Amino acid sequence: MNIWNTTSDFILLGLFNYTEAHLFLFVMILTIAFSSLVGNALMILLIHQDVHLHTPMYFLLSQLSLMDMMLISTIVPKMAADYLSGKKSISPAGCGLQIFFFQTLGGSECFLLATMSYDRYVAVCHPLRYPILMSWQLCLRMTMGSWFLGAADGLMQAAATLSFPFCDAHEINHFFCEAPTLVRLACADTFVFEYVMYICCVLMLLVPFSLILISYSLILAVVLQMRSREARKKAFATCSSHLTVVGLFYGAAIFIYMRPKSYTSANHDKVVSAFYTIFTPVLNPIIYSLRNSEVKGALRKCMGQCATINHE
Repeated sequence: MNIWNTTSDFILLGLFNYTEAHLFLFVMILTIAFSSLVGNALMILLIHQDVHLHTPMYFLLSQLSLMDMMLISTIVPKMAADYLSGKKSISPAGCGLQIFFFQTLGGSECFLLATMSYDRYVAVCHPLRYPILMSWQLCLRMTMGSWFLGAADGLMQAAATLSFPFCDAHEINHFFCEAPTLVRLACADTFVFEYVMYICCVLMLLVPFSLILISYSLILAVVLQMRSREARKKAFATCSSHLTVVGLFYGAAIFIYMRPKSYTSANHDKVVSAFYTIFTPVLNPIIYSLRNSEVKGALRKCMGQCATINHE
């Protein structure tokens, strides 16, 4: 197979064709993406405006919302523009930027979710020492560390992926540039890169996921010993919402990046990628707001203030 000119554009085959059923799905995806942007922006606004939410836990939640908003903005506008215009090309530089931002945000979210689990562990298991064990200084350091590690992974994967020569088949059977999909088009031996990427996945997926499971195992042991029914209910509500987000995010990410090559399917990849890049971000604010009385209280307060301003 001839080596393809790497200065030419890639072709993204996309998620949908132009049937009525797929047009309906496309509109539904746009609606979900818009709802995600609004919901996460509202979470950030509530956390910023309500002084009762100025705690490390809610600061971390605002960072999660920010990551989800950026993730949606990285993927959906390009996908929508390609579908509506029929022009599905993307330059190597644009592809590299998509890989960088996608990996940065995905990797950062892995570590942020682990940080959030540590925050819940300290709050439930060591409530009296919470201001010391989860100080604002430590919270900011852990948040910055999450962003830095994610950006390092994104930069490495984008640079390494685009360093390969690509073959004639420059069509990407996906709706955005994702490193594993792009590497399959390479006209070179990618074994070393795939091995390193697998090690990175272990470090960025399994290690944080293991820490999360350990944290919640310790939390569960403490919660079951609580005498107060109200305290148990509050702890379960907060922790179950976080575990739901963790399960959705890590489950999809592990499926994409850590399954054997023999189980690879382009259609399955696209559906699962759509799930954790578009559907999961819209679930986060819903899960946290519906299961959290403080967030619901802040929302009612905000709506009350808006109603008062309108009456005036």
